[in-house]
Amino acid sequence: MTATDPALTALAQGWCALSLLHGRIEAHIERALQAAHGLSVREYSLLDVLSRQHDGEGGHLQMKQVADAVVLSQSATTRLVTRLEDRGLLARYLCPTDRRGIYTNVSEAGLRLLAEARPTNDTALREALDEAAANPDLAPLVQAVKSASAPAHPVPSVGVPS
Repeated sequence: MTATDPALTALAQGWCALSLLHGRIEAHIERALQAAHGLSVREYSLLDVLSRQHDGEGGHLQMKQVADAVVLSQSATTRLVTRLEDRGLLARYLCPTDRRGIYTNVSEAGLRLLAEARPTNDTALREALDEAAANPDLAPLVQAVKSASAPAHPVPSVGVPS
């Protein structure tokens, strides 16, 4: 393929459209969450991911797994966890079976805030998708998002309705 290859150009245009759709959705949700709850999209996503943990086998995530789920580096995830812990929304504790491991749980205050923010997130997501659907370049992507079935092993992500 060359730089002027139509297949490469179409692929690049498709990627640009997908990136545009993602950016618009994330920005819309960010504004809504910040205005109503003082949360960023990343903070909401982290609370959502951590709220899904359970006490059964494999129920608690290691920091690398959390970072992958919220699409951040481990260091950025650690900083985000620290900020939310400082706000009383998360609590860290030692793994009972491996004293080197540290887990993070959502506090009661964090669970309350997440429950309050979830409808805002979901509404903002629907609004952003509806707005994007009016754009002929984005409409096929919006339709794909709306018709996509959940993966067998869902990984919580920014802006995904709960």
